[in-house]
Formats: sequence, structure tokens, C-alpha cells
Amino acid sequence: MSQWNQVQQLEIKFLEQVDQFYDDNFPMEIRHLLAQWIENQDWEAASNNETMATILLQNLLIQLDEQLGRVSKEKNLLLIHNLKRIRKVLQGKFHGNPMHVAVVISNCLREERRILAAANMPVQGPLEKSLQSSSVSERQRNVEHKVAAIKNSVQMTEQDTKYLEDLQDEFDYRYKTIQTMDQSDKNSAMVNQEVLTLQEMLNSLDFKRKEALSKMTQIIHETDLLMNTMLIEELQDWKRRQQIACIGGPLHNGLDQLQNCFTLLAESLFQLRRQLEKLEEQSTKMTYEGDPIPMQRTHMLERVTFLIYNLFKNSFVVERQPCMPTHPQRPLVLKTLIQFTVKLRLLIKLPELNYQVKVKASIDNNRRFVLCGTNVKAMSIEESSNGSLSVEFRHLQPKEMKSSAGGKGNEGCHMVTEELHSITFETQICLYGLTIDLETSSLPVVMISNVSQLPNAWASIIWYNVSTNDSQNLVFFNNPPPATLSQLLEVMSWQFSSYVGRGLNSDQLNMLAEKLTVQSSYSDGHLTWAKFCKEHLPGKSFTFWTWLEAILDLIKKHILPLWIDGYVMGFVSKEKERLLLKDKMPGTFLLRFSESHLGGITFTWVDHSESGEVRFHSVEPYNKGRLSALPFADILRDYKVIMAENIPENPLKYLYPDIPKDKAFGKHYSSQPCEVSRPTERGDKGYVPSVFIPISTIRSDSTEPHSPSDLLPMSPSVYAVLRENLSPTTIETAMKSPYSAE
Repeated sequence: MSQWNQVQQLEIKFLEQVDQFYDDNFPMEIRHLLAQWIENQDWEAASNNETMATILLQNLLIQLDEQLGRVSKEKNLLLIHNLKRIRKVLQGKFHGNPMHVAVVISNCLREERRILAAANMPVQGPLEKSLQSSSVSERQRNVEHKVAAIKNSVQMTEQDTKYLEDLQDEFDYRYKTIQTMDQSDKNSAMVNQEVLTLQEMLNSLDFKRKEALSKMTQIIHETDLLMNTMLIEELQDWKRRQQIACIGGPLHNGLDQLQNCFTLLAESLFQLRRQLEKLEEQSTKMTYEGDPIPMQRTHMLERVTFLIYNLFKNSFVVERQPCMPTHPQRPLVLKTLIQFTVKLRLLIKLPELNYQVKVKASIDNNRRFVLCGTNVKAMSIEESSNGSLSVEFRHLQPKEMKSSAGGKGNEGCHMVTEELHSITFETQICLYGLTIDLETSSLPVVMISNVSQLPNAWASIIWYNVSTNDSQNLVFFNNPPPATLSQLLEVMSWQFSSYVGRGLNSDQLNMLAEKLTVQSSYSDGHLTWAKFCKEHLPGKSFTFWTWLEAILDLIKKHILPLWIDGYVMGFVSKEKERLLLKDKMPGTFLLRFSESHLGGITFTWVDHSESGEVRFHSVEPYNKGRLSALPFADILRDYKVIMAENIPENPLKYLYPDIPKDKAFGKHYSSQPCEVSRPTERGDKGYVPSVFIPISTIRSDSTEPHSPSDLLPMSPSVYAVLRENLSPTTIETAMKSPYSAE
């Protein structure tokens, strides 16, 4: 079943979540019409490869054209109209930045997988629950409402300032008119009345000045309060969501809403600043004893300027954290001399800043590493398809410096995967007479010199971002705190949903909890960093994380379709396995990951002895070496067992609980089973065709396969002749020969 078909079968509360992340960037109509084609493309790789992204965008438009041709024949006017509009929007929006469409589609597919995994969970995980609380949504609405109110208030004070200007101009005109009169005229009753009018105007002017300054003071106070409480909290929440998204969690949307709030506040503060400058001009032209403008304006201007500085300093953010294009699902792990990408955004989007803000990238100040490549670029609105003011560095690569003692450098030496670094970005804003220096940093990154260090480096990234909200604690691993087991298991499920397309259910998570803590209840336990990644599992030569990472690699490279379909139970102990199988029909089997072999998968089936005794048989785990020679689905189809005097047969009949084997795996077979042919029939180019046949032997005095999962290169015709001319005992004897060993 395709991922999209699974999504459509979700409950309404999950479908509402799906609806939230489909918009004009990637309309749901396209997701629906091109579901299978979309899922067959590698959008994650394309999101960091411009050539690949360009090809995929062109192919997407071609697919749309084909759909247009189909619906045109059906005369579906509404769908024709929508598809034409969507095609025009996609081509216009992504033509200059094809990688962005890959990012958008990749994120949508990933979010679908996360929601599907969440739907299989008995309850929502603690991390995800905290990120989606109703109080957070309420605060978002309050922030937007207050920003709009401040913008409206500034518009009102703009009118007040204009009214003051008009009132002062009228007063000035009348006052000068009296001044130009003859002395005799100045004693007339009319002039006396005009003087009284001028006094009333002056009183009104004084009142209006005080009123305008009072309103402005209130706006400054409300803006200060909003910025230092709700808006900064909202920004910190977004940064926390970004941390969680980096390790496979829910997408961190909401940056566009923050940009709108930051931009409106900046526009309001600059407008307020101009209003104060106009009041100063008015006061310069006409002042009087008790004039409030000279007494209040300087302090108010200082407060407004301070708020502008503070707003800009918080608006400079890392929109997309450092990531190597070769490992899009492992951000924040950087390999020396390998390019990585990172994207910055200024949340204050003002046209005056377009191409005027140059950003410089550097690495932290320990002088061990330097950044090679183009490390200075200008921010532009055209850099992003959504019109934000941003800059993306695509060709940076870290290089390890030579040792201070001279001689050979440290490049290629063993690096400590618990050593954290950060990429720092600096810029300067010059706007309306203000000069503002800005600086921001990435989340901590781990440097590696060899891809073999990637698993442990990724474990460090996971532990850091699960355990702390602090975005810059580079000495975190000097004394790493424990993590709650419930949070950690939630993140483990995210690793599977984001990396191999299907998360873990409660039974699978329980097995992992037992493996980590020797207890089945994991709701309130804690786990140390050493237990997770440094100490060997009991009786094993590897750590828990090494074991889990090897399973992820096995799934990704060898059994991905089977895993996505949900046919691999995977995480189940031997004891639980036997409990599940003991009451099932003979030939019922299940697939589980080996607990003793790294990156191994095995299958166990149940049968009955002649006396009715229940027996269980498990084959030696298949590792990536064997699975590279023969697809796992084909192994399940062709697997044979030679037992006692019996003819070799496939004991695997039903996938647990009762799914016929061919119904479960048929679509994943690489070819139809080869029909047995006589040796006289010639194969391709004169050769007798041959196949790999997985065969195990089981001794009469044992319930376990003697030589599990041996792959014997034997032509079907030769095997048929052996069966016709040799007894099963003879074949078994030959299997036991030392010459038949691998």
C-alpha cells in the first residue's frame, strides 16, 4: 500500500494535521494525482543537489502535463482549471530555485511518515505533545493580535502628528498675522479676540502634544512588553521545534508568521521614530514654557532605538541548520573537506535591505578548524521562493588546521564525536541612520574525518537536542545529563519514520525499553548517555546505539519495502517470539532483528513433531553481505529445509499472524521462481541457467538448522537430477561435507 493510501485511511484528527502542511507550495491535488510517482523519487537527495532538483522539477511538470491531457479527454473542467493554475504557480515559484520544491515535497513526505507513526502509537509522545499544546497555539494568536493592535495604534499617532502639524501651522499663521499689524490695529477688539483664540489654540496644542506623547509612550511600553515576553517566547519555541525537527521530529513551521510579526513591529518602530523626529521639528519651530516635547522626546527616542536594536538582534536566525548534501537525514554532522549547506533568514523583511546585508560565516574560535569556500554572501529576497530576506551557503566545507608544532596536520586523525562546535554568522545593518551589528550561530555541530564516525556523531546530536533547550552549550558532554526514557524512545521511533519510512509501535518500543532498562514499563524512567552509546550491552561487544544504527542501515539498504509495508516485526525478543508462535498453524513465521549479530535479520517458524510437540526453528541471521547476493523476499520464497529423510521443502507458509506468504511478499519478489529444466535445455548464450537456493539442514536430533541459510549456487536442472537420482540421505551427507562450507 502506498504511503498516500495509508494517509487517506487515518482518523480525522490525523487528517487535519496532514491538511495543515499542504498549501500553494505543494498543493494536495498534486500529491493525490501523482502519489506513486512522487513517492518513487528521492526528494531528500534532490533538496541538496541542484542538478537533480532541476531534473525532478522538470519531470514533475511533465507528469502534470500528462495528467492535464488525461483530464482534458474526460472534460473535467474544474480539474483542468486547477491543474493549469497549479502548473503555472509551480513553474513561476520554483523555476529559479528548484531545490526548494525538493525541500517542500521531502518535508511533506517526511511529515506524513511521522503522522502515520504517531497514529500507530497508543498515546502521543511527550516531546510531540509539548510542541503542540493548546497554550502555544493560543499565544501565537495573541502575539499576532497584539502586533496588529500596535500597528493600528501607530497609524493613529501618525494622524495625531499630522493634526499637530496642521494645528501648529494655523497657529503660526495667525500669530504672524497679528505681528504684522499696525500698532493702532493691535488695540482693537477684533485683535483682542484673536489673541484669546491664539491662547486657546496654544492650550489645545499643548494638550495634543502631551496626548500624542502619552500614546507613543504607551505604544513603546506595549511593544517592549510584547517583545520581551510573548514574541521572544514564540521565537524560542520555534527554535526548540527546529531542534526537535533536526532529530526526526515534527516539522518546525511558523517562521513565516514570526517574520510577519517581526516585520510589522519593525515598521511600526521606525514609523514611531519618524513621528518623534517630526515632533522635534515642530518643537524647534515653536516651543513654550512647559513644552513636553523637549522633556520627553530624547528618552523616548532612546527607548525606540533600543527596541529596534533588540528586534533586529533577535530576527537574525538560522532557518536551515548545517547539513551535508550526502547525508540529508543527518544534519549537524559535518565531515572535513566535504561541502555542507546552511540557510540564514532575517525576519525583518524590508525592501531597503535587499542585497544590502552581507553575511560572513566562520567556525567557533578554537582555531582547530576553518571554513573553506565562499563564506561571505549577500542576503536577498530572491534567494527564497516565499519572498523572505535570506541567504544560503552551499559551498562551505570545514578543514582541520595543521598542528601548531608544524609537520603533518591532524586531518584524518580520530576525532572525538562528543566535541561540539558551532558555525557563527555575522552581519551589519545600516538603515535610517542606524548601524546594527548582528550575530547568530548554528546549533552545535559534530566534526568527523571519516564516515565510520557518523553513527556515534549522530548519537551525540540526538542526545544533545533531546536533553537541552540551550542552543550554544559547547561543553555539554563534559557532564551530559540523563534523558527521560519516554522521550528517548519517541525519538528512536522518529529515526525509523524519517530514515526508513515507518515508525515504531508500542510493542516494538517496549522491546527497546526492555533492552535498555530490563523493564517493560518505560513511562517515567531515565537513561544515561553512557548506557545509550558508550557501554556495551550485557554479554555483547557493541553498544545499544551501534546495534540500533546497524538495523537502520540494514532496513534502508536491503529490506526497505518490507519494512514500510509493516511485515517486519523486527523488535521482538526470543521469549516473546515463542509466545506469539506457539498456538499458530505449522509454517507460521515472523521476521525479527538479531540481538546478537549487528545488522542481522532472521526468521523463526513453528511446526509440530510427530508426537505433537511444538517446535521452533530460527535460521542464522542474514547480514548485509548475504542480502547483497540475494534479496530477502526471494530468500523467503525459495528457502528450503532438508529434514531427516524428507525431500527439501519450504517450511514458511504464513507470515504472523496468518497472512499467506506469497500474499505478503509476492509483489517484492525480484522474479518468478525458476522452473526446473533438464540439463539438455540450454541457457542464455549456451550456459545452463543457475540460481542461488537458500538451504538449511536440520538433524533428527536437533530442532535448529545445522547449516542455516547457506546459499548454494546450483542450476535448477542439476538440482532436479540430484533429486531424481540421489536419496535425501545422500544429499544431506553431501551438505555436511567440508567442501560444501562457505
